[in-house]
Amino acid sequence: MRTIHTPLQKEETVKVPEPTLRRLPWYLSNVKLLKQRGERFVSSTQISNEIGIDSSQIAKDLSYVHIAGRTRVGYEIDTLISVLENFLGFTNIHKAFLFGVGSLGGALLHDSGLAHFGLEIVAAFDVNPQLVGTTLNNIPIFHSDEFEQKREEYGVHIGVLTVPIEIAQQITDKMVQGGIRAVWNFTPFRIRVPEDIVVQNTSLYAHLAVMFNRLNINETER
Repeated sequence: MRTIHTPLQKEETVKVPEPTLRRLPWYLSNVKLLKQRGERFVSSTQISNEIGIDSSQIAKDLSYVHIAGRTRVGYEIDTLISVLENFLGFTNIHKAFLFGVGSLGGALLHDSGLAHFGLEIVAAFDVNPQLVGTTLNNIPIFHSDEFEQKREEYGVHIGVLTVPIEIAQQITDKMVQGGIRAVWNFTPFRIRVPEDIVVQNTSLYAHLAVMFNRLNINETER
């Protein structure tokens, strides 16, 4: 939700469409690359040529962040980067807990680049006695039973779920009951949560299924 202030100082809440929210980071990454090349201004047509999204769609998406381009010049790149990062929440660090330190969970703990997008995993939880009490990339790993105590201690409200699917719902319930308000779900299991809990599903396996299906169709049509 974004709040828009009208000239009459009334507040109108506008819900940004999810497809737009998914595209905005693409624009941000592309504009940052252009800045590295020494560019100072960029048009929606330039972005369109780089990433293959219609320029009118890009202009419409950028209208949600309330930035206007200059005629025949485009958007000032430094301003556009700043506005997009603030709008997307990348300038503020959001602390998170990770649940399930397997191969995927371990990879996320090693991904220091997440902090550049506003997410810092400050602790992880598992039941494996060989992991509990150790650290990975300087991030402490606690036993899952310590979650509620540590949530109070760290003040975390975001959970990253990378556990086996057979316990995904169980751990999700535990997270929600313990005060987690947003879940980044990496499992292929569609977790159930109360309506006020934010869930973002990022199943690598689902994306693989789509890719394999499209690949098979393309090969069949040859």
